[in-house]
Parts: sequence; C-alpha cells; structure tokens
Amino acid sequence: MAADNSIFVGSKPFMNYVTAVVMQFTVQNAKEVIIKARGKFISRAVDVAEVATKRFLQEQVEINDIEIDSEEFENKDGKNVRVSSIEITLNKK
Repeated sequence: MAADNSIFVGSKPFMNYVTAVVMQFTVQNAKEVIIKARGKFISRAVDVAEVATKRFLQEQVEINDIEIDSEEFENKDGKNVRVSSIEITLNKK
C-alpha cells in the first residue's frame, strides 16, 4: 500500500482529519486508508475513524484492523520515554 493513504492525526481541528479520510475514499478512490496517531492524539484518531465510518461513509467503509504499539526514545532532557501509538485500518466494503 502507498504511504499516500495514511492519515497522521495531530493537533489540527478534528474535522480536517475526517475530511481527509473521506477524500481518500471518494476522490482518490482508495481501497484502504490507515489512520495513525501517537500519545495524546490516540483518542482523536479513534473518534476520526468512528465519525468517518458511521456518519460520512456509512455502509461503504469498515474498520478492518487496529494495531497498537509503543515506541521508546530519548527526549530533549536525555530521558528515555515510552509513547503509545495506534494504527486503524479502514477498508471499503
């Protein structure tokens, strides 16, 4: 799958991400879109997936897979920190 079909959820307004998902399926005619988020944005990614599948693309798209993970890296202060991440895969029905 091309990286073009990945949506990285961050601090932009919520509807920007929902619109991006809908555009991938309608305009780009993607068969699969992956919504990715880390840390405090995980809940926003879940909300984006739910709104996209249950409101805007009802009966057209379904949640296919959910992967959770955590990454460890060194922050600015030199401490090792662990950040959770999620990938939600949506597929056309």
